[in-house]
Order: sequence, then C-alpha cells, then structure tokens
Amino acid sequence: QVQLVESGGGLVQAGGSLRLSCAASGRTFSRYAMGWFRQAPGKERKFVAAITWSGGSTYYADSVKGRFTISRDNAKNTVYLQMNSLKPEDTAVYYCAAALPLTVVAGHYDYWGQGTQVTVSS
Repeated sequence: QVQLVESGGGLVQAGGSLRLSCAASGRTFSRYAMGWFRQAPGKERKFVAAITWSGGSTYYADSVKGRFTISRDNAKNTVYLQMNSLKPEDTAVYYCAAALPLTVVAGHYDYWGQGTQVTVSS
C-alpha cells in the first residue's frame, strides 16, 4: 500500500517555474515507478512524465519535453516535478501516481494522490 500527497502547486506567471513534490508513505515506495499526470477542466487526465524505480530512466510527454524534469529521492520517499518556462496551457490539476511496472497509461497506475492545482497566468 502506498499513500501519495502532492504539494507545491500555485499561481505563477507565464515563463515562471514551480516545483511539485509528491511524498509517499509505505515501505515499498522504492519498488514503484512514479508518474505525473495532469487534468485541465473538462478534459481527460493526461500523462506528463514518469520515472523508473531507480531513477535511471525518465519519460516525458512531447508537450513538456525540455521544460519539465522528473526526479526522485527514494531515501526521502519523494518524487519531484520541476516545471520551467511554464505556459498558460500547463494550467491543470497535477497528480502523482505509482505503478508496477513503469507505464504512461493512467489506467495502469495503482495509487494516486489527491492532486495539486497549477495555474499559469498570461
């Protein structure tokens, strides 16, 4: 069992940066691949980024490649999403999730956080 809690969302101007954190509880956190997804109002939840259990491999949606960086610290049971050069279209609720094995498909993730709102103003 893994419980996930996101933090770090907020309001930022276009071109700015935010770092999201996802704190996990449960001794098995380091076994799981972790992903970030986002959901804008009236739209489906979409893949943003994912990282393997070791942190050795990362994957990104084309829309965030080069701007967002996913990382993890298994000693702290935390995964991060550094978001730079933010755009208004990045506005959404951001969710972290845990899966075995790594996948970009939301339906294959076993555990989800409650989400954190990111709003980018133009």
